[in-house]
Amino acid sequence: MRIINFGSLNLDYTYSVDHIVEPGETLDTKERKIFCGGKGLNQSIALARAGMDVHHAGMIGEDGEMLVNLCRQENIHTHETGQNSILLYGGANRKFSKNYIDEVLADFGEDDIVLLQNEINLVDYVIEAAAKRKMRIVLNPSPYNTQIDSCDLSKVNLFLVNEIEGAQMTGKEDLSDILDEMITRYPKAGIVMTLGGDGFVYQDAQRRFYQDSLHVPVKNTTGAGDTFTGYFLASLVSGMDVRECLMVATRAAAIAVTREGAADSIPTRQEVREIDLDFERPQEHGMESGD
Repeated sequence: MRIINFGSLNLDYTYSVDHIVEPGETLDTKERKIFCGGKGLNQSIALARAGMDVHHAGMIGEDGEMLVNLCRQENIHTHETGQNSILLYGGANRKFSKNYIDEVLADFGEDDIVLLQNEINLVDYVIEAAAKRKMRIVLNPSPYNTQIDSCDLSKVNLFLVNEIEGAQMTGKEDLSDILDEMITRYPKAGIVMTLGGDGFVYQDAQRRFYQDSLHVPVKNTTGAGDTFTGYFLASLVSGMDVRECLMVATRAAAIAVTREGAADSIPTRQEVREIDLDFERPQEHGMESGD
């Protein structure tokens, strides 16, 4: 089984300052660092480091060689060509074409997975095209905007959302109401919701599991959610029970927040296995067990 990720590739410029700049203030920076990032790239790296055969479909600008080199280093398949992969201006992540999407998906079929985030354009078209090929569709609708409203979300097999995105999708505010509404609207889908410091929850039509977060020294939270996504999906594909998937992904995210950068913070599979973090198995609540 292969995973094709239609996702963003960004260069993150990180500045060290004494405090957030106030309106009208000019402030010197102590340091500037450049990291590879973007939700798409982060999730592809997490999948690759978790042991998956992952392909990445994305667009880069003329300064994007660093991004392509990182994909190669991480054994992420890119099949780059000058015609399709390089655009000479910013905002490349939203310059996908239907022809490009069709060309990419031509090599994928029923046994494969397509992973999507909302940092690219034509998400609705990718969903339709993947569904016609009977692929399994995984969607992280971040950042949430009106583009998501144009998508046929009934074709999505797995949602990965946070509480804010869940509220935007359902019009509900209470966590339990959000989950109930999502499973009512999308009864065939699994739902993974991140709860920040309060952990994570998984739900499908039969089960709802909560997983506490791990308390570790936090250096940077950028990329932690993408790390969780990659490791959860990789664990699920490998046949693990949902509860085990939550545990593995939580451990991976806990390592990521202790490091700088986005892509640079993502741990390897060996690091996730070896980290000494003891915590309880996910707890089931409020629904009939699916075991």
